[in-house]
Amino acid sequence: MHSEVVASRSADQRDSSRESRNGTPQLDAVSLAIIQQLQEDGRRPYAAIGKAVGLSEAAVRQRVQKLLDQGVMQIVAVTDPLTVGFRRQAMVGVNVEGDVESIADALTAMSEVEYVVMTAGSFDILAEIVCEDDDHLLDVINKRIRALPGVRSTESFVYLKLKKQTYMWGTR
Repeated sequence: MHSEVVASRSADQRDSSRESRNGTPQLDAVSLAIIQQLQEDGRRPYAAIGKAVGLSEAAVRQRVQKLLDQGVMQIVAVTDPLTVGFRRQAMVGVNVEGDVESIADALTAMSEVEYVVMTAGSFDILAEIVCEDDDHLLDVINKRIRALPGVRSTESFVYLKLKKQTYMWGTR
C-alpha cells in the first residue's frame, strides 16, 4: 500500500500537466491546488504548500517552476494604481477597419495598456489603460491609439471607482 502511494506520487510529480490537443496545458488536481494556495498567498512557503497538497517542498518547487515556464501563471506584486501615482484608468473600446490582430499587437506594445482582448460585439478590441492623469489618458487615446492605421473609432469608459479586482478565478 505504501509503495502505491509513493509510486502514484512520483507519477503525479512527473506529469503535473500535459498538453491538450489545442496546445494548452491540462492541469491535474495537484497543480490546481498549488495554484489555489499561491492565489491565497503568493509568498506562501513551498514547504507549507507541500503539506497542504501532499507533496515534498522540492516537488512543489518543480511544479511551480513548470507552471511559470508554461505561462500558466505568474507570481507578481499587484499594486493599487492610485497609491503608486496612476490616478486615471479607463476601458477603451476600439473599432477597427481591416486586420484586428495588428491593432491588438500595437496596443499590447503600449506601456499604459494593461489588458487587451479581441471581442465580438460592439467593439473589435477592449483595452484597459492606466495613466497618471486625464491629460496623459487624452494623449494616449488621441495621439497614439487613434493615430494607428486601421483604427476607425474609439469609445472611452473612464473608471470612477474600482469596486472589485480579483485574481482568484484560476481554480474554481
